[in-house]
Amino acid sequence: MKWLSHPYRAELGRSAMSDEAQHLRDMLELVLFTAPGERVHRPDFGCGLNQLVFLGNSPELAVTVEMTVRSAVQRWLGNVLTIETLTVAAEDAVLRIDLDYRLRASRETVSTSFSRSAT
Repeated sequence: MKWLSHPYRAELGRSAMSDEAQHLRDMLELVLFTAPGERVHRPDFGCGLNQLVFLGNSPELAVTVEMTVRSAVQRWLGNVLTIETLTVAAEDAVLRIDLDYRLRASRETVSTSFSRSAT
């Protein structure tokens, strides 16, 4: 099945499409970096991790981010994937999330990484 790519863009005169693996990564990115209150009809959607980049680096921050990510992914994407491993690192002004997850439909394991910089 093909999905519209995120962010939306035109490609060869049509809407760009993505496969299921890329679509799930796009959905993960939306959950992780959408701030709660940003969506009009879903005010509790998202983690708001962009805001956490500006907090001081500490073990407590890493634990908080890990719990926030785990709960948001389970809530919003738990029907399509299962988290295998989750590692969060806050280094200077960069927040990095390494995530291994298993697709429920195909039982395939996927590894991906997300990062955001404060600059």
